[in-house]
Amino acid sequence: MTEIKGIIAAMQTAMHEDGSINEEELRRQINRQIDAGVDAVFCLGTNGEFYILSAEEKIRVMEIFVDEVKGRVPVYAGTGCISTEETVALSKKAEEIGVDVLSVITPYFAAVSQEELYQHYAAVARAVSLPIVMYNIPARTGASLAPGTVGRLAKDFQNIAGVKDSSGNFNNILQYIQETQDMDFAVLSGNDALILWTLLAGGKGGITAIANILPTVMVDIYQNYLKGDMEKAKEAQNAIAKIRECFKYGNPNSVVKCATNLIGQPVGPCRKPFGILSQEAVEGIRQVIDTYYAEYKNK
Repeated sequence: MTEIKGIIAAMQTAMHEDGSINEEELRRQINRQIDAGVDAVFCLGTNGEFYILSAEEKIRVMEIFVDEVKGRVPVYAGTGCISTEETVALSKKAEEIGVDVLSVITPYFAAVSQEELYQHYAAVARAVSLPIVMYNIPARTGASLAPGTVGRLAKDFQNIAGVKDSSGNFNNILQYIQETQDMDFAVLSGNDALILWTLLAGGKGGITAIANILPTVMVDIYQNYLKGDMEKAKEAQNAIAKIRECFKYGNPNSVVKCATNLIGQPVGPCRKPFGILSQEAVEGIRQVIDTYYAEYKNK
């Protein structure tokens, strides 16, 4: 199976002004990330606006990624839906298309128990042979994957190969690592600010939204960690702090897409109703970009 590791770019879905998918720009952004040295590219995650794309659009995005990447790096794809049936169907389709790794978010909106989460992931694992990275983001879904559930699934299913934690709670990451430390299992940070600390604790890397803005800086975190140069790794990790402070202006997806456009990468708008930021927010993001982006963009 594909090894789960490194800097995995959580890529945005480039769109035209009318909200339709901009295939040409999406392909260009894929190459931009690969040229920057990322270890993998990830479509249909939170930053890819999976929640507002139709099943047909999701399939088309996966086809574009697999076709454009051409095996240069692994392709991750988000295939999690609310129902187990839909998740299994989309996961099977991803395997058929040629995706390398599945990211499966917890079911959302309705309350779900740990046993229901176990059975959901177990059904997906039995249906496909691809490695599965479970996705924990309780602030968005209302569901939290307990460390014990993660450990149980990792033990019971060989292709449940990792978990991405976007809770922002570093203790949760530590518990995931502890529960799976004797297994071939990857714990990834979904919070860009915690990638280096996750690596130092025994995790394998991070799935990063900030790669849309500063891909080479995110790559530097991991590459300097591998070299044992902790000072340069910390410098790269700290370099994204001001960009992340812009999340105070609104939905992080909208902020990241706004910032990506402001640096001259025309990924377009978020699909409505999302992506509407105040003029004050846009100017605040622009000021941060003007102050910090030039310093770090070529590092």
